[in-house]
Amino acid sequence: MKKINCLLSFFLFLNSVVPAVSNSNARELRFSVLATSDVHGNFFPYDFIEQKPAEGGLSRVATYVKMLREKQGRFNVVMLDNGDLLQGQPSAYYYNYVNTQTPHLAARMLNHLDYLCATMGNHDIEIGRPHYDRWMNDCAFVVLGANVFDTEKSKNYLTSYIIEKVGDIRIGVIGLTTPGTPRWLPENICKGLEFRDLVSTAQRIVPIIRRAGKADIIIALIHSGVGPENSQEKMLENASVQVAELVPDIDVVFCGHDHRIASRTVVNKLSGKKVVLLNPADNAFHVAQADFTLLLDENKKIAKKQVKGSIIDVRSLTPDTAFTETFRKEFEEVKNYTERVIGNNSNLIDARTALFGSSAIVDYIHQLQLSLTGAEISFAAPLSFDAVIPIGDIKVADMFKLYKYENKLCVMKLKGYEIVNYLEESYARWTRQMNSPTDHMLPLRSDAEHLPQRWQRLKSSAYNFSSAAGIKYTVDLRKPKGQKIQVKSMADGKQFYPNKTYSVAINSYRAAGGGDLLTHGAHIPQSELKQRIIRTLPHDIRHYIMEDISQHKKLNALPLFHWRFIPEGWAANASERDAEILFK
Repeated sequence: MKKINCLLSFFLFLNSVVPAVSNSNARELRFSVLATSDVHGNFFPYDFIEQKPAEGGLSRVATYVKMLREKQGRFNVVMLDNGDLLQGQPSAYYYNYVNTQTPHLAARMLNHLDYLCATMGNHDIEIGRPHYDRWMNDCAFVVLGANVFDTEKSKNYLTSYIIEKVGDIRIGVIGLTTPGTPRWLPENICKGLEFRDLVSTAQRIVPIIRRAGKADIIIALIHSGVGPENSQEKMLENASVQVAELVPDIDVVFCGHDHRIASRTVVNKLSGKKVVLLNPADNAFHVAQADFTLLLDENKKIAKKQVKGSIIDVRSLTPDTAFTETFRKEFEEVKNYTERVIGNNSNLIDARTALFGSSAIVDYIHQLQLSLTGAEISFAAPLSFDAVIPIGDIKVADMFKLYKYENKLCVMKLKGYEIVNYLEESYARWTRQMNSPTDHMLPLRSDAEHLPQRWQRLKSSAYNFSSAAGIKYTVDLRKPKGQKIQVKSMADGKQFYPNKTYSVAINSYRAAGGGDLLTHGAHIPQSELKQRIIRTLPHDIRHYIMEDISQHKKLNALPLFHWRFIPEGWAANASERDAEILFK
């Protein structure tokens, strides 16, 4: 490949010109490995959802990469991507599902920046095999996933690792994807794919990279969060620290998935050596950078190795002109798509209200899910943390505020008591047990007022704050988990029976066990969930929202008020206090 040849020629060049360090036969090599992660379609310096200039993005990453390559030499800056590239901003959605005739924009952009390899993230898998296969076919780099196994062909679905000969040294990169992926996606999306444990997979593959591949440097590119230290638990969603601690011979772990910046060292428990661990978080606001300094002895072996990790904030950089000009046509195409008016919005929709009670934004989803499926009950949660849709024209861009992800819509069979237990789990995460009217209602972090990212100010993720429609119930803020929910009746006034089986409309993430509300809450075994699914609609929920508004030419979203917090006075006062901390 052209990229590999260029990379090889660079390091050959390095070896020929760098002067001796300790004697006439010793040479020092310096190069940097950069990683992006969880870009989520944030390619341009523009937010197509909010329709305004945006921070971060690949266009600013391009500026930093150009600066670094001019400083250090073009080919001693190696680029990696750590997954969740293909879902988020409409720019990704458009090239996943709308414009499928041209090469995928995400592939072309990473090709343009000379990425060496990438991992597959769970949100990349979620777009569906035909779509990510098309993206991979357009990539001029290798897509890695050592723990992604094709059960139908009894072999790895993705390449496990690459080893690049670069002058007198060899660099190995292993790619891994969080094994939690099948728990968040409908069965048809993951059919034929098995996501294996990260640590055991790395323990098997890394020795191959070291011995058979004779790699001098090993990098783990892991689409998984930092995770807990000193854990032996298998199949963890976030297990990057585990890999660093329990798999010898890795020099750098680039992690992602959890959208949290990390820059630290971890001591490997078997070798005692330090491993650099870096996480650039999301939206290409930052880049993770590992700077290598190698001293080669007279036998061209590494006598000394130094690795320095850092997180580079690119938000203040000017977008690279060459990059933006190269993709100007694609920018205009996506912009025109998102600015298309599809109807009129009759009422102000504010996602913030969804944290404090029955809300227009979530209850519209409830109504649509009940209408599309004919189910008796609906589960839904606020997926947009801080979005606002004003009165007036409603555009395609607003669809991404109403529904952030490409979840499918499922119908499940659940007993009445399972529905109650599900809600008990949800509201136990959503609310604190209040002992007085002056207590907080939401589970705010103790340092919430000092955290810049608003969503991080909550101890629990708001996308797991699931409510129900189709039943009338109250949530008592004074009660502990297990005693909060009191179901009064069905929405039409009929009696609700704990032992009756109900049809429940629910998104595919939740139906597959995402957020553990069905497993930890309703106490349904993970293995039983797929048997409970009656059917899955063919398109993503956002597609049906767009279809509904386009057909009716309007959106008239209002709260259903099928549920409420009690005591209502406590809830009202606490909501005002907590909102001040959460959104200031």
